[in-house]
Amino acid sequence: MKLDNRGLEPPQPMMRTLAALESLSGGETLFIINDRRPMFLYEQLDELGYEHETTEQNDGSFLIEIKK
Repeated sequence: MKLDNRGLEPPQPMMRTLAALESLSGGETLFIINDRRPMFLYEQLDELGYEHETTEQNDGSFLIEIKK
């Protein structure tokens, strides 16, 4: 699943991401694109036990891969 959070103001990207994660089954991956590095989201993902990896894109956005 892919979720584009660009152009949204905080906390909307985090709220949309957490809601999308609830709909995923175990073993699935969520890809999100954000305008900025989601520092508060990382804390939530760590607490919930999700694996995540962030890659900065050429346009300055960030692609975050989250594994459930």
